[in-house]
Amino acid sequence: MKKMSALFSSVLLSSTFLLPLSASADQSNGKSDPSITSSNRVVERIVAHMTDKEKIGQLVMPSTHDNTSKMPDDTTRQLIQHYKAGSVIVYGARDARTTAKYNNQLQKWASKTRLKLPLLVSADLEFGTKQHVTDATPFPRQMGIGATRETKTAEDVAKITALEAKATGFNWNYSPVADVNTNPANPVIGVRSFGEKTNLVSEMTAAQIKGYQKKGVVATAKHFPGHGDTSVDSHLGLAAVTYDRHTLETVHLPPFNAAIDAGVDSIMTAHVIINAIDKELPATLSKKVLTGLLRKEMGFKGLIVTDAMSMHAIAKEWGAGQAAVMAVNAGADIVMATGNLDEQLETYDALFHALKSGQLSENRVNESVKRVLALKIKYKLFSDRYDDPEEAVNVVNKPSHKETAAEVARKSITVVKNEKILPFNPAEKKNTLVTGPIIYGSTNFINNIASIVDEKSAGNVMSYTTSTDSKDTEIQQAVQLAKQADQIIVPTFSPSELPAGQAKLVKELQKTGKPLVAVALGLPYDIKQYQEVGAYVATYAVERWGSPVPTSWKAAVDVIFGTQPGGKLPVSIEGLYPYGTGLTY
Repeated sequence: MKKMSALFSSVLLSSTFLLPLSASADQSNGKSDPSITSSNRVVERIVAHMTDKEKIGQLVMPSTHDNTSKMPDDTTRQLIQHYKAGSVIVYGARDARTTAKYNNQLQKWASKTRLKLPLLVSADLEFGTKQHVTDATPFPRQMGIGATRETKTAEDVAKITALEAKATGFNWNYSPVADVNTNPANPVIGVRSFGEKTNLVSEMTAAQIKGYQKKGVVATAKHFPGHGDTSVDSHLGLAAVTYDRHTLETVHLPPFNAAIDAGVDSIMTAHVIINAIDKELPATLSKKVLTGLLRKEMGFKGLIVTDAMSMHAIAKEWGAGQAAVMAVNAGADIVMATGNLDEQLETYDALFHALKSGQLSENRVNESVKRVLALKIKYKLFSDRYDDPEEAVNVVNKPSHKETAAEVARKSITVVKNEKILPFNPAEKKNTLVTGPIIYGSTNFINNIASIVDEKSAGNVMSYTTSTDSKDTEIQQAVQLAKQADQIIVPTFSPSELPAGQAKLVKELQKTGKPLVAVALGLPYDIKQYQEVGAYVATYAVERWGSPVPTSWKAAVDVIFGTQPGGKLPVSIEGLYPYGTGLTY
C-alpha cells in the first residue's frame, strides 16, 4: 500500500533515538533478540528527553471531538498538541476516504509536537472495520464466529478486519472479546462473546489475536479478568461477580492466558468487582487484579488499557481524575478518557499533579510510558503513520472481503429447530409476511429483512413492524395480514430478556397454522419464550446497542430459502437445546 512518509523531529534524529532495529546479534549463542534490544535503547533515550507533561500525555487516551464536517475539531488538536495525547479512540461513522483523512489529520497534529511522536489510533472494531467505516466489511458477531467452530475462520476475519483498519488509519483494535458468556441474561456481553465454553472462547480469542497482529494492528483481549457472568451493564452501574477463585481460574481466566500465549499486545480492564480477588475495587482500579494477578501471576508484559472511564461504573463512584490516578497506580498503562472535555482535562490534570506530588511515582509512570513507546516502535508507527485515502477505498471494498464475510455468515447461521417447516422454496410464488419489532427505535431491521426476502423469493412480500414490546392491537393486525400470507418469518430481538409482547406475537401467528419460522436477531435464547414454534433460526447479529450486521440476517434469509446452514449453538438454551445443536437440510 502506498504511504506518505512520516516526519521525524530533529531532536529524535540528532539524538539517534531511532536506531536501526536490525542491529547484529548472535541469537544462537543465547543473546537477546537484537530488534528488542535496539528498541529498548530507543525507548530509554526518548524517555530521558521527555518532560513530565509529555509523559502524562502518553498515558491518556482521549476520545476525539468532531466538527460539522465529521473531521476532528480544534479541541482535539489541543488535546494532541497542548496536552500531548499519545493515543486516541475514534467514534462515529465515516466512509473509508473520510476516515483515512480524519486519522491522517490526527497524525499530522501529533507530528507538529516537540518530539513528533506518532499516535496510537484506536477503535472498537469487534464485527469488522464496518463498525466505524461505513463502506467496510461487516462480519458476524463473535458469537456467530463461535458458531462456526472454525479457528481458521476466526483468524481470517481478524486478518481482513486488520487490513481494512490499517488502510483507514487505525492501528489498534479493541477486539477480541475474551469474556466467557456464562450468564444468559448478561446485559452487555451477549453475542459479543464467542460463547459459553471456556475452550471455545480461548481458541477463538487466540486465533483472532494472531490474525489482527499478523496484519499490523494491535489486538486487545477484553474485559479482564472477565465480564461474562455479570447481570449489570457497567455502562450503567458497577457490577460484581461472586464466584470463587476456582471458577475464576478454570472458567474466566483461561481465554486471557490463551491471549497472552498468543502474544497479545494489549489487554483491556473490566469495570467489575471480582470478589475472589478484590471485594472493594473494580478490576480497573485494583492493584490486586492488574499488578498482582495480571502482571505477576499471569506474566503479562504488554500494555494494559482501561475500559472507557466515562462509564457509570467508574465515573459515578470516583470521578475522572481520582479514578485515573487509581488506575495507573493499580497498573494500567493507558487511561481511556472518553468523557466530555472537562472530564478529559480533569484526567490529564489529576495525573500530572499526582506525578508532581509523588502520589504517582516517576518509576510507575516511566514503566507505562516505555510500554506505550515500545508498542509504537513495534508497529512501525514512526515510519508509517499515514494512509492514502484513495487506497483505503479500494481496500475496504475488495469483493473478496465481502465474499468471505458472506461465507462466514452462512457457516454461522444455526437452525435450532425445524419441524418440516424449512426450507421455503424461493421459486414458488408464495406470499411471505415478515413481521417483527422496532429495534432501538429503528424499523430498518424488519424492512431490510423484508427487502432481502423480496429479492430471494418469487412471491410477494408484506412487511409489518410492531413496537419493541408488541402491543395486542399490533399482534391482531399481524394476524390479519397473515391471512393473506402463505408463509411467515418473525424476527425477534432481545439484548437480555425477550419482551413478552414479542413472544406473544410469535405464539399468535403460530396459531394461524401457516408455516412460520422465528429468527433470533440477537441472543439465541428467545425460543425459551415461544417453545411451540415450528422452526427457529439463530443469527447472533445484533448486540445491546443495536449495531446492525446485515451480513448475518442476509445469510439467515438464504438459509430459510434453502442454503445449507453451518452453525452450531455456541451456548446452551437451558432445558431445551444443548451446546452444539445445529440442524442441516
